[in-house]
Amino acid sequence: MPERPIAVITGASEGIGRDLADLYAKDGHDLVLVARRGDVLRTLAEELTARHGGTCHVVVADLATRAGCDAVVREVEPDHHRVVALVNNAGLGSIGWFRDEEWSRAAAQIEVNVTAVVYLTHAFLPWLCTNGRGHVMQVASVAAFQPGPLMAVYYASKAFVLSFSEALHAECEGTGVTVTAVCPGPTTTGFQREAGIKATARPGGPPAMTARAVAELAYAGTRRGRRVVVTGLRNRVAAALGRYLPRAWSAAVVRRIQRERMAAGAEQRTE
Repeated sequence: MPERPIAVITGASEGIGRDLADLYAKDGHDLVLVARRGDVLRTLAEELTARHGGTCHVVVADLATRAGCDAVVREVEPDHHRVVALVNNAGLGSIGWFRDEEWSRAAAQIEVNVTAVVYLTHAFLPWLCTNGRGHVMQVASVAAFQPGPLMAVYYASKAFVLSFSEALHAECEGTGVTVTAVCPGPTTTGFQREAGIKATARPGGPPAMTARAVAELAYAGTRRGRRVVVTGLRNRVAAALGRYLPRAWSAAVVRRIQRERMAAGAEQRTE
């Protein structure tokens, strides 16, 4: 019997990552689930195994650290010949004036949203290319298409992920491997609860989609080898506006929206 393929999913404990884990397991993949909350991950692993069969390995890791990233690589390395998917979904964001933000918070966003994405992709992409099949899914955001006052580091980090992914997509032509940047808009994932954003605040764009709807679109588009997947028609319109309208105008609009969304100590990690 052929060995089952492996999908590695970061930020798997909640929201989009959790739903992606279900989709990959349903489609016959063994999973490596990565997040900081071990108890939640272990419960999810048991549920997915009971529902779909296969195996789910749990890696409790903080991807803001090199040790956390290395733990993921070590877990997968013995079976790297079976790896067909890396999903870089874990992300960190905060809302507020950059001038008032603690450096540790800004640095953590860069470590999780940029450094960990590059590090894990650098580790996994050679395996995928050697295997001659598979994909990397990088979860960016519609925030990638415009500057983001009051979430300056977060928006900039997602712009990096988009550019990085598009470049790698071109590099991987002819290898059997694809790289896809997934750009959701507002999504119901617990972001507001974790971030302390008021429930009555504007969503910061089109109405929020469910995590399941985003995951299904992301999964389908990535499996088709698309370069960029923007989830939902309204988000595609928002992304197009962000690309082609004057950036000063986009920044002013985002600044006004984010001022309405600000809440003291707002911070969020999708893990």
